[in-house]
Amino acid sequence: MAKAEDRRETDSGIEVKPVYTAEDVAAAEAGRPGEYPFTRGPYPDMYRGRPWTIRQYAGFASAEETNARFRYLLERGQTGLSVAFDLPTQLGLDSDDERATGEVGRTGVAIDSLADMEILFDSIPLGEVSTSMTINAPAALLLLLYELVAEGQGVPAAELRGTVQNDILKEYVARGNYIFPPRPSMRITTDLFAYCDERLPKWNTISISGYHIREAGSTAVQELGFTLAHGIAYCQAAVDAGLSPDEFGERLSFFFNAHNHFFQEVAKFRAARTLWARIMSERFGATNPKAQALRFHAQTGGSTLTAQQPENNIVRVAIQALSAVCGGAQSIHTNGYDEALALPSERAARIALRTQQVLAHEAGGTDTADPLGGAYFLETLTRELEERAWALIERVDELGGAVAAIEQGFTQHEIEDAAYEHERRLESGEKVLVGVNRFVEEEGGEIELHRLDPAAEGRQLERTARVRAERDASAAEAALGRVRDAAHGTENLFPPMREALAACCTVGEICNALREEFGTYDAQHAP
Repeated sequence: MAKAEDRRETDSGIEVKPVYTAEDVAAAEAGRPGEYPFTRGPYPDMYRGRPWTIRQYAGFASAEETNARFRYLLERGQTGLSVAFDLPTQLGLDSDDERATGEVGRTGVAIDSLADMEILFDSIPLGEVSTSMTINAPAALLLLLYELVAEGQGVPAAELRGTVQNDILKEYVARGNYIFPPRPSMRITTDLFAYCDERLPKWNTISISGYHIREAGSTAVQELGFTLAHGIAYCQAAVDAGLSPDEFGERLSFFFNAHNHFFQEVAKFRAARTLWARIMSERFGATNPKAQALRFHAQTGGSTLTAQQPENNIVRVAIQALSAVCGGAQSIHTNGYDEALALPSERAARIALRTQQVLAHEAGGTDTADPLGGAYFLETLTRELEERAWALIERVDELGGAVAAIEQGFTQHEIEDAAYEHERRLESGEKVLVGVNRFVEEEGGEIELHRLDPAAEGRQLERTARVRAERDASAAEAALGRVRDAAHGTENLFPPMREALAACCTVGEICNALREEFGTYDAQHAP
């Protein structure tokens, strides 16, 4: 029996015993990979059939600079694109909006119009690559721009592969990059489901994100429970809109954080699949195995990176990425070791990319499905996470579902409490953070950081002004009017928005038209 002072637990408060035996997992039955409930993976042979997609997240300054980084990564073995958009784009603001001053191109690439999107994917064959776009409130517009660029390349929409994040609920609880209130935002989400069902059948219509919930300070249990509760809300909205769970369920994907506690993270990924299979089968009646099987992208934990002794982050990222591999991720992004200080330099991005390649080609990462399955500790953790996350989902259900829980402030307060407790434990020294509150050293030499071109913002403003000056003004205004009319009614918003983008209306102009009808969300007046 361990002494009380020697108690060990995960960040979710799950006690870790000194040793586990067969007695701890006597009731566990995980089945086989590729079979319900998919605990051991969505595919029978997992990475032996197809390795995970190496999808390094990138975006900064203008479309020209980001296009160059994309090609740099693809030339070095990256197998999929992942686009980071700047803050104004994520908030539906054009680069020349006064509220965007100083933020253009800072945390991602600035995209105002079709002209920017064409440059972003210049010389990149969209019929051959899979692209993920981290965008939420204006997700519909960026997806439509992508489709229009592909059309210009001669690539049919039906052949496009990729994912648009399109997860607005986590913005209200964890990230803050929302525009409209929850209910009209959910309408746009389900309109995207229906549009893709008709025109982009290979596209993943949403990436339901626990990543940002964890970045905001949640525990692993909260990341799992709240993310799946949000997934339930999206599925219910789709069903209410007349869509089939067996059909839209195939195109759902998830996005999880790969954090520091290696074993808990592997167990979390396995538990997520089990719970989602149960949700889709029992709650929504899905019988299609592809709709029951949870597929996910994993990114290593940005909040775990430290500015102190940044080289330590290389080790953290490698361990976190290995947890995603052992947990069966379909695609992985590995963070740059310098990201606590700046956007990743080319050197840091290359090391992050090589980390995944070493795991795939040297560490045996693709040899067998669910390599830790059956381990006493891991199976016990998986079951514990399932039970605790399910209890949290039931609590959200009691409040009326995920949207109601957000409107009542429940989800936000739970995450805030967990974040406070995490910081308290760090400051007290109960939780060790190497190089920060233990094993501290005087800082050594500086590392070379990525620097943004200060002229990039000016070039972006000039291009947006040129688009407005050269377009057919009357056609653009008429197209915006049709967007307003659609927003006032019940028709799918995508056809008029696509028409407006093709007429060279900007992302900001279309979002402003929607703001006039839907209003905006003000968290200060939320519970």
